[in-house]
Amino acid sequence: MYKVVSCVSGRCAVLTGQPFLLGLAKFHLASGALCQKSAIRYPPTDIPEMPPCNFKPEEYKGMSKERMMEIRKLNCNPMTMKVTYYKKPVFIHQGYMQWLWDVDGRRYLDLFAGVATVSVGHCHPKVTAAAEQQMKRLWHTTNIYVYPPLHEYCEKLASYLPDPLKVVYLTNSGSEANDLAMLMARLHTGNFDIITFRGSYHGGSPQTMGLTSNAAYKYPIANGLGCTNTMCPDVFRGPWGGSHCRDSPVQTTRECSCSQGHCMANEQYLRQLKETFATSVPSRIAAFFAEPIQGMGGAVQYPKNYLKEAYKLVRERGGLCIADEVQTGFGRTGSHFWGFQGHGIVPDMVTMAKGIGNGFPIGAVVTTPEIASSFVKAFHFNTFGGNAMACAVGSSVLDTIKEDGTQQNSLHVGTYLMTELAKLRDKYEIIGDVRGKGLQIGVEMVKDKASRDPLPPEVMSELFEDIKDMGVLIGKGGVYGQTFRVQPPMCITKEDVDFFVAVFNKAIHSYMARK
Repeated sequence: MYKVVSCVSGRCAVLTGQPFLLGLAKFHLASGALCQKSAIRYPPTDIPEMPPCNFKPEEYKGMSKERMMEIRKLNCNPMTMKVTYYKKPVFIHQGYMQWLWDVDGRRYLDLFAGVATVSVGHCHPKVTAAAEQQMKRLWHTTNIYVYPPLHEYCEKLASYLPDPLKVVYLTNSGSEANDLAMLMARLHTGNFDIITFRGSYHGGSPQTMGLTSNAAYKYPIANGLGCTNTMCPDVFRGPWGGSHCRDSPVQTTRECSCSQGHCMANEQYLRQLKETFATSVPSRIAAFFAEPIQGMGGAVQYPKNYLKEAYKLVRERGGLCIADEVQTGFGRTGSHFWGFQGHGIVPDMVTMAKGIGNGFPIGAVVTTPEIASSFVKAFHFNTFGGNAMACAVGSSVLDTIKEDGTQQNSLHVGTYLMTELAKLRDKYEIIGDVRGKGLQIGVEMVKDKASRDPLPPEVMSELFEDIKDMGVLIGKGGVYGQTFRVQPPMCITKEDVDFFVAVFNKAIHSYMARK
């Protein structure tokens, strides 16, 4: 609930948006500070009150915002400007746990975690200490030598995966990991073709660009030879869906007449996959890639048993099943440490990055001894993959998730957040869907619930900017950029959720009033 404290004639009262005529009003700013201004003759532009934070950031004394933008335009690749969020960009200076501060000292609740990357919290003290300790001992050597951090970490990481997924190869990013998984699948099976979902994102390298199925990330060059995209089993936006299709605290508002344990949507989407097998690929394939819940695609979830049945079909055709856990891994879905576990499946390969290092560049491919043995047919070398710093940080992240109860927090706080957002979905015509598990959440915006047509980009940008101006950073995704992504550091609290929900409600309410 947001509030404004109005002091009139020496008395104070809490107002809830009603107009007032005189006196001074105290407004809670997104920085957490208070400012006074003369009362005016229309409803106050009050914003929800941000939860308190005891951490004090350092005072920024660096270059000006204007100079940063000059350099960004002159010396950074133009792509840097193209991907810059917001009409009025955020100039980040410092972070701590779920909070970020800009160069002016304004505080933000970070609900996007550097694109779903900061898992246990910005500059988490335990992870920072581990990095500092390793930095004093050894920054870098490569795996042509034998050094303890690599072996300690590989053993620890493998212990979090079920048999027979026990062989680890470390990389620097998710794109590298998926690129390597493509190569290993083709080497092991002797087949070439790989299938992914429409709307998926698996990286931006020349090879993984083929796996990725979103025009915004496609260049007009030959890429991803041998990659085929099949229909995504999206039970909200797709042609089939119902009221109990997905493994989520919140279901779609679509009606269905399926009996318990039966899902017509699942059967229809599996038919589409079979159609892809019959028309678009050879009889034997190399692999099938799938995120347990789509990330860039907008937290899209599939029918509960879809992946289990899809894996059977893929393996019948000689293919390997690869789970891309770059965004869903490390407890983010709450119910399980890995997203694939929520589907009751065991893949042949798992790729991971982002949350694995809490912001430090590290990725990994974990597979079986048999598949890994196919990789030594030639030499493959990665200078920085598995360096001592990355391994120390990765090991500390695993320890911190366990010690802090991060996965459990993701489950409880994430479920609470989705339940609260679902109330707003029922209130506003332009909120079409709320979905996800744990703290992998999507809010799909529509023109209206009947058509499910995507909310126009200019309206999404307007809401996006308003939410930022009230002190919350979220992301955007979906094929049409129509979905708000909420993938925060997994240390957020229910108080943070209440603040965000109040901000989101105010942004939507203000837009509807203007409309």
